[in-house]
Amino acid sequence: MNKIDTIKNSQNKLSKRYKQLMEQAYNFRQTDSALSDISEYKAIKLLNKLNRLKFLARDQNKISV
Repeated sequence: MNKIDTIKNSQNKLSKRYKQLMEQAYNFRQTDSALSDISEYKAIKLLNKLNRLKFLARDQNKISV
């Protein structure tokens, strides 16, 4: 497996987890605002990691072309 495949797999896993956390935050919004905030915070941290991986994937594509 090369670096781009590894990055893509990580992006897919993080993206799925991000969507789960955002849905969880939305569902908790009416019942428990503290849990909603925690889920949203974790989702934002994952989004930051996703953005860094997108940057790395972009750099790898430039090198391979």
